[in-house]
Amino acid sequence: MTKRAVVFSGQGAQAAGMGRDLAAAYPECARLFARADEVLGYPLSRICFEGPEEDLTRSDRCQPAIFVTSMACLKALEVKLGGTGFAAAAGLSLGEWTALHAAGALSFEDTLRVLEARGRFMQEACQARAGGMVSVIGLPVERIDAICASAGVEKANVNSAEQIVLSGERAAVAAAEKLAVEAGAAKTVVLNVAGAFHSSLMAPAARRLDAFLASVAFRPPCMPVVANVTGRPHEAAEIRRTMVAQVTSPVRWLSCVEWFMHGGFRVYAECGPGRVVTGLIKRIDRSAALHNIQDCSSLERAAEALKA
Repeated sequence: MTKRAVVFSGQGAQAAGMGRDLAAAYPECARLFARADEVLGYPLSRICFEGPEEDLTRSDRCQPAIFVTSMACLKALEVKLGGTGFAAAAGLSLGEWTALHAAGALSFEDTLRVLEARGRFMQEACQARAGGMVSVIGLPVERIDAICASAGVEKANVNSAEQIVLSGERAAVAAAEKLAVEAGAAKTVVLNVAGAFHSSLMAPAARRLDAFLASVAFRPPCMPVVANVTGRPHEAAEIRRTMVAQVTSPVRWLSCVEWFMHGGFRVYAECGPGRVVTGLIKRIDRSAALHNIQDCSSLERAAEALKA
């Protein structure tokens, strides 16, 4: 049987209405949203199902919202298939927390609390120091490194060999974009984000998250969970340290997918809103079989394909 991996959405994939039809169709999914409302003490389910957008885009709301929706997608797939057969997991930024929970490394309740706090800490770090991010497509890594040194920005996401996201203070990001265009970049896109994620500007958030995680119990994952920071599976004893480092370190998504490829994985199912993660995988491994589960209709299609 071909090896299968489950992957999870990151921040930015949120959309009002996410998870609503799954909760209506599957009691198991409805119970996840109800439990999240209970743990967090506010109606997260209503924000997911109805919005408003300004609530859903707040980092402290967005991160637990995407987590619960992603787990509802996975739960519905498990119900539909009677099991999934996934042999490894990964996620993009906050999605890595979803992957860790899916692998049994921490409880549903603890993951909710972690992501509410993580989102809050990151939002407050954004407000303390104005920052931004720019995606650069079509430059070799040595040119990117030179731009980082000249403009004073940092690599935040290595999404593929062709696409790297830079992060830093707003003026530095503007300078980096100008240098990238002058260097012949195929495309640059200034991202609509609250701040300089996965950079040293997030150091205050990382320190606060480290303290918060002192009370969280981690268990060895039941399957490999590939870490954004290293592009290798987590070591059980190092999960807390690695996930704190993730806040200020680049997401090495290219390395994560290369680990899957070298391990013989060719089938991926993205559970959660949007299709960003499988889109990034397709740029790296054009032979991969990609499936998305984000609502009842996509669930039906993915389940039919994964039965084979």
